[in-house]
Amino acid sequence: MKLLRPKHWAKNLFLFIPLFFAGEIFNVNKVVVLLGAFACFSLLASSIYVINDYRDIEADRAHPEKCKRPLASGAISKSVALVVFGLLVVAGLGGAWLIGNKFLFVLSIYFVLNLAYSFGLKNISILDIFIVAAGFVLRVKAGGVASQIPVSEWLMLMVFLLALFMAIAKRRDDIVLKIASGKDMRVASKGYNMDFLNVSLALVSAVIIVTYIMYTMDDLTQAHFKTYRLYYTAVFVIAGLMRYLQITYVENDTGSPTKILYKDRFIQLTILLWILSFYVIIYLPTNKSFFE
Repeated sequence: MKLLRPKHWAKNLFLFIPLFFAGEIFNVNKVVVLLGAFACFSLLASSIYVINDYRDIEADRAHPEKCKRPLASGAISKSVALVVFGLLVVAGLGGAWLIGNKFLFVLSIYFVLNLAYSFGLKNISILDIFIVAAGFVLRVKAGGVASQIPVSEWLMLMVFLLALFMAIAKRRDDIVLKIASGKDMRVASKGYNMDFLNVSLALVSAVIIVTYIMYTMDDLTQAHFKTYRLYYTAVFVIAGLMRYLQITYVENDTGSPTKILYKDRFIQLTILLWILSFYVIIYLPTNKSFFE
């Protein structure tokens, strides 16, 4: 189970974003389809983790945390890992085929892109973080095609920017470890330094906030949700980003975004309040007077 990294399956919850924003989160048929899509995406994502660990055994052994991974520690043999990889790919793509050709197409793009990432693209600075961000966009797109819900350009853009922000923060954490240990945590780290990543984080976080506010104030968005009150939710987006920056700059403990999601109570609270505020605005139209 450690080889499959089930904790990282939380990233695949992005598949449900189109359904939530479409106001159909209680559509049982579409939820069931998305649960199947979630399973397929999780299986294929785990296959990428397996092959990535397989290729990074030596590099992981030099990392203070990654050295504990099953392949790096020797807990699982290479041959077993390859068999698991093959089974995951067959199960993931097979399930995707049952859901639909469009979903299979998007999932295949995700698989090929991440396979290329594992086999060398992750060593190219800047391109590596763009590929990570693209993976989240593909999750949202996959959720849209599986549930047959159109995904707006605004939503795709915001997901990309948020994922890019987290990827930059994680690369910054690698530089912090490099300064402490004197060793590069990944090949792409040679193309980064602290000043570049600090500026990039500030730049992307500012763009995220502006983009989100523009999205909530856009005429088409307000017409779609039949309310102008969406901008109220921006306070939770800003608070969450500021907390993430605090973890990054003050605590120097960015690490995995998944780890932060599971452990940081402040970020958990901002996400919960953001979801609740959107829920009230989108799903409880009779209570809109509460916001007036």
